[in-house]
Amino acid sequence: MHNEATISGLAALADMVKRSRFGNHVFFNENLHVNTTNICTLACRFCAFRRGSRHHEAYALTPKEFISRIEPFSNTIDEVHAVGGLHPQWNVDDYANLFHDVKLRFPKISIKSLTAVEVKHIAKRSGISTKEALRILLDSGLDSLPGGGAEILVDSVRNRICRGKELSREYLAIHGEAHELGIPTNCTMLFGTVETVKDRMTHLDLLREQQDKSGGFLCFVPYPFLPDRTRLPEATLPSSEEIIRVIAISRIMLDNIPHVKAYRMNIGDDLATIAIKSGADDIDGTVGHEEIMHEAGSKVRTDYNRDDIARLVESTGQIAVKRNTDYTNTVVYRPNGHIHRLALPIAEQG
Repeated sequence: MHNEATISGLAALADMVKRSRFGNHVFFNENLHVNTTNICTLACRFCAFRRGSRHHEAYALTPKEFISRIEPFSNTIDEVHAVGGLHPQWNVDDYANLFHDVKLRFPKISIKSLTAVEVKHIAKRSGISTKEALRILLDSGLDSLPGGGAEILVDSVRNRICRGKELSREYLAIHGEAHELGIPTNCTMLFGTVETVKDRMTHLDLLREQQDKSGGFLCFVPYPFLPDRTRLPEATLPSSEEIIRVIAISRIMLDNIPHVKAYRMNIGDDLATIAIKSGADDIDGTVGHEEIMHEAGSKVRTDYNRDDIARLVESTGQIAVKRNTDYTNTVVYRPNGHIHRLALPIAEQG
C-alpha cells in the first residue's frame, strides 16, 4: 500500500478512517514549548539542537528561569511542552523540583515533558529504575510524556543516526511503564534519514503492539527529518507527497491509537492543511516558542494564537476543536472566541 497505492486513493481512505472517528473535527491546543537545556551528553547525527557544556550557546534553565518563560503566556495556555538534552549533572531531584515549582505557580497548566531517553538518563544518574523515576516525577507534577525520541524503532538504524540513545525495546518499555502508572504519552516517528520503507512499517507495527499491551498512547506524531546544521549527509529527504503518504498510512495502520498529528512546526502550514484532509485529526497548538525544529531549518511561525489555528483548520472546510492535553475536555472553537462544548463522543484509547 505504501509503495503502490495512489496518493489520492491513500489519502481518501485515511480521511475516511479519520472521519469515522471524529467527523470533520480537527483538534488543537494552546501550548507553549520550553526547552530545559540544550546541553547533551550524546551527539546524535540528526540533531541540530544539541550543544556541548562548554559551547558559547549552551544553556540550562533554572526553575526560576523556566517559570519566567511561561509567565507571559500563563493566561492563555493550558500545557507546557518541555524536553531537552541529557544534562550531565541533573538527576531526578532536579526535574522533580522543577515540576513541583511549575505546578505551584501554575496549577492549571499541564506539564508534558521528558522523552524516554531523558527518563532513562535521569534514572541512571539517580541510581533508580526508570519506573521509580517516573513515579517520583508523577508525584511532583508531571502529567504526560510527549513521545519524542522514537526516531525509527529499528536498532540498526538507531545505531547509525543516534548511537547511544535507548534501544527500541527500551523506548517501548519506558512508555509501557508510564502507562502502567497512569501517565498518558504520545509516540513519534522521525522518517527520511537512512531508514527503509520496511523499517517504517516495523516501527508502526511495534507501536501498535505496545498499544495493545499498555493502551496509553494518545497520539502518534510522524515528522520528516530536517537537515540544516545536522551531520547526516546520506539522508534521503522525503518529498511532500511522501510525507502525506506516511501520515495516511499511519492513520490506517494505527487503528488502536486515537489521534494522528500533523506536526505544523515541522511540516509547515501548507502541508499540515493537506495532512488534516489525509488522515491526521490534530494540528498541534499555538506553540509560542520552539527551538528543536527551528535549529534544523523550520521556518514555521510560532506566534499563532487560537484564532489563527482555527482559521487554518477552517480553510480546509473542517471545524477546529480546542482540547486539553489528554483530549478529555474539548470545545468547538470559532475564530473571535466563539466556543461550543462538544457533546459528541471522542474515540477511546486502545
